[in-house]
Amino acid sequence: MPQHLLADCSILLLAGGRGQRMGGHDKGLVEWHGKPLVAWAQRVARPLTDDLLISCNRNPERYTPFADQLVSDDEPDFPGPLAGIRAGLAAARHRWMMVLPCDAPLIDEALLLQLHGIAREIPDTPVMVRRDTQWEPLFCVIPLSIAGAIEAAWQAGERSNRRILVELGARSLELFEDDPRLANLNAPELLARHTPPMGT
Repeated sequence: MPQHLLADCSILLLAGGRGQRMGGHDKGLVEWHGKPLVAWAQRVARPLTDDLLISCNRNPERYTPFADQLVSDDEPDFPGPLAGIRAGLAAARHRWMMVLPCDAPLIDEALLLQLHGIAREIPDTPVMVRRDTQWEPLFCVIPLSIAGAIEAAWQAGERSNRRILVELGARSLELFEDDPRLANLNAPELLARHTPPMGT
């Protein structure tokens, strides 16, 4: 068995949204430089964990080759990323679950290792990327030990992953405001403006 760098961490790629800025297309499957968007995030995450999950609400047969597990929202009408995160937490097999958006194809291994490293310092505290004063709630690590608190917030009507994690004392991974790895390519004009990382 290979030794994974994040042996104690599941990784969830979020691909379950409406894709409104992509004209309603399934965002993770939109082609970018010859590959679906999800493949770019998967290429970084895959070697790091033996529990790679994808949250998708459409086209499961096309996502299956990229993941160890697929999860989907338990409510109709695309209720938002927190629904996918809840599904991931229910299925994740490790002590932590890292969350990444499928439309961030410029992420790299160093970013994932930094997030995980901070999470391990205080094991029951979530970690989120922050740029200046802006939290980036879809780049985070969630300890499974707080899944119950997240579920309770959901049942109470909260739908913001950021608000829940801040309320639960999230620590930050501070990055520069213009860090290119966080580029969210969620619209055709943004896809056209960017090119893949060197060496890919």
